[in-house]
Amino acid sequence: MLNIEALEVELDADAGIVRAIDGLNLCIERGETFALVGESGCGKSMTALALMRLLPENGVVTAGQVTLDADAAGSGPIDVLGLPERAMRAVRGRRIGMIFQEPGTSLNPVMRVGDQIVEAIETHTPLRGAAARAKAVQWLQRVGIPEPERRMNDYPFRMSGGQKQRVMIAMTLAAEPDFLVADEPTTALDVSIQAQILDLLRQLQREEGLGLLLITHDLAVVSGMAQRVALMYAGQIIEVATAADFFTRPRHPYAQALLRALPDMHRRGQPLEAIAGTVPPLWQRFDGCRFAPRCSQALPECAAALPPVQGAGPGHQVRCWLPVDRALPAPVSSLLATPPSLAAASQAGSQRQGAESAVQALLDVRGLHVSFPIRSGLLQRVTGQFRAVRDVSFQVAAGETLALVGESGCGKTTTGKAVVQLLRRVAQIEGQAMLDGQDLLTLQGSALHAARRQVQIIFQDPFASLNPRMRVAELLQEGLAALQPDLDGAERTRRIHALADQVGLRRDALARFPHEFSGGQRQRIAIARALAVQPRLIVCDEPTSALDVSVQAQILNLLRELQRELGVSYLFITHNMGVVAYIADRIAVMRNGRIEEQGPCSEVLANPQQDYTRQLLAAVPQLVHR
Repeated sequence: MLNIEALEVELDADAGIVRAIDGLNLCIERGETFALVGESGCGKSMTALALMRLLPENGVVTAGQVTLDADAAGSGPIDVLGLPERAMRAVRGRRIGMIFQEPGTSLNPVMRVGDQIVEAIETHTPLRGAAARAKAVQWLQRVGIPEPERRMNDYPFRMSGGQKQRVMIAMTLAAEPDFLVADEPTTALDVSIQAQILDLLRQLQREEGLGLLLITHDLAVVSGMAQRVALMYAGQIIEVATAADFFTRPRHPYAQALLRALPDMHRRGQPLEAIAGTVPPLWQRFDGCRFAPRCSQALPECAAALPPVQGAGPGHQVRCWLPVDRALPAPVSSLLATPPSLAAASQAGSQRQGAESAVQALLDVRGLHVSFPIRSGLLQRVTGQFRAVRDVSFQVAAGETLALVGESGCGKTTTGKAVVQLLRRVAQIEGQAMLDGQDLLTLQGSALHAARRQVQIIFQDPFASLNPRMRVAELLQEGLAALQPDLDGAERTRRIHALADQVGLRRDALARFPHEFSGGQRQRIAIARALAVQPRLIVCDEPTSALDVSVQAQILNLLRELQRELGVSYLFITHNMGVVAYIADRIAVMRNGRIEEQGPCSEVLANPQQDYTRQLLAAVPQLVHR
C-alpha cells in the first residue's frame, strides 16, 4: 500500500542542520496497521508530515522515495514526493488522510465544526449540500459525539479536548481515504471513546482495506491494534518486528526499557524504570549507536561505529551491536507472559487506605455547581443555562492524590478550572472549595493572588497554554516573578535550570520558543511551569496524555518524589487507568457532571459498585500479545 525507501529529512535550524529523519525504510501492506513508536522528538510526527508533504518551511526531503499503490479505480502507483503541489492536494484527504496530534490547533477556530467536515466531504467526494451535511452528522455520531445535529453548529472552543479529537477523526474519515496516517489519534480520548474509535478503525480496515500508519506512545493500544511495530529513536528505525515478537521478544535495549517503564498497580510505591537522559539533538554528528549514552548494556564498540542491522527472526530486525540471541531480562518477559487485568492487579491495595480518614483535608470541595450561559440570536442573549458540574463534593488530603476519571465532556476539566478560579468571568459557580480553611470561590484581589501561590494547574493542551511569543526561560520565570517576587535573578535562573533537569529538558531548550518543540516536549514545559512556584496543590489536567512511555515514567517519578519531599497534593484528571492504578490514592468517577462513585484506589478498581465504572474498566486496553 505504501512504500518508503531511504527517506531523509533535514531542517534548517539556528543550531545547524537537523537530520530529523535519517535513512528510514518502511513497507506497509494494504489493510495492515503498522505502528510507529518511540520517544517524543525522535521523528515520528516528522515522518507523517513528510508523507503528506506538509513539512515546515525550514524542512526539506533530501533523499528517498515514497510510493503509494494503485487505488480501487486502478490509477497509480503514485510517486508522492514527485507530484506537483496541485496534484498533491487531490492526494491529501482522498488518498491519504491524516489525524493530527493536536486537534485544538488543527481545527479552524472561526468555522463551525460541521462546516469543516462538510468542506472535507465536498472537496473529496461527489456529495454536495444536504447530502454532505447528512454524512457529516452521521460521522459525528459514529465517533461518539452526543447530539450530533446540534453540535454541528458549535465552534471548536466550545468542545472539550477529547471532543475536538473526535471531530478531527470524523473530518478525516468522512473523506473515505485509502490510507490513513494517525498521529496520536486517541491521546485526548477517554478509554470508552478510545475503544469506540479503535473499533471503528478496525471495521473500516475490514470493509475498505484501509492501510493505517499508527503513531502513538500508548503501547497497550499498539498491542491490540497493530500487526507490525517499528521503534524509532533519534531519526532512525532501530527495531522492526511483528507485534507478537515486539511485546514478547524485544531485542533492542531501548525497547526493553520502554516496556519496563509502564505504570501499573504492581509498581505502586516504587519508582518506575525511567530511561535516563533525553533524545540527543539531531544536529550533531553520530559516529556510533545513538542510544549508547543512555543504554545500560552499552559495549565499547557502541560509541565507535554505527550498529549493524541484524535479523532476530522472521520479519524481526534490530539495529544493535548486542547479539540478538542473548537472554532477555526477566522484568520484560515476566511482564508480558501473563498480563494482569487492572481488577486483579488492584488487589495490591492502596498505601493510604487505612489512614486517610485521620488526615485533615487540604482541599475540601462541597456542593460545587458550575453553569455556563447558553446564548442565541443576533444579539447573543442568554436563553438558558448549561449545567456542566452538579453538586460535586470531594476531599484531597495533604500529600494525597485524588484521580478524577470519566468520559470526555463529563465535567472533569471544568471542575479543576473552577477550583483554581479560572471560570469566574464566564460561568456561574456555586458551592465551596476550601483550601486550608480559605474558600477559593470567594477570594478577591490580593487574597486570590496569594492563594495562587498555593494552587497551580497543568493544562490539558500544552500548546494553547504556552505564550507563543515567549521563550521557555521567560515562561518559567514569569510565574516566579509574579508569585515569588522576593527571589533575585540568580536564584530564578538556578531554579529554572533545576526544573529543566527534573522534567527532562536540555538546557539549550530554555532559549527556544514553544512552536519549536514536539507535543510531548511542550507538555514537559507546562509541567515545569506549574512546579516552578512550589505549590501545595496541583490540578493535573491530563498531564501525561501527550507524553511517551519513557517521559511519562520520568514525570510520574518526579510527581511522586515531589509529593514525598514537599507533601504536595494532586487533583489528577486523567483517562489513563494504568497511571491511575500506579499513582492515585483515591478515585472519583464522574459522569454527566456528577460523581458516580468514589473511594480508595484498590477498592474502586477491584470491586466497582456502579455499572458505569465497570464499563470504563472494561474498555481499558490491556498490554497483550496475540
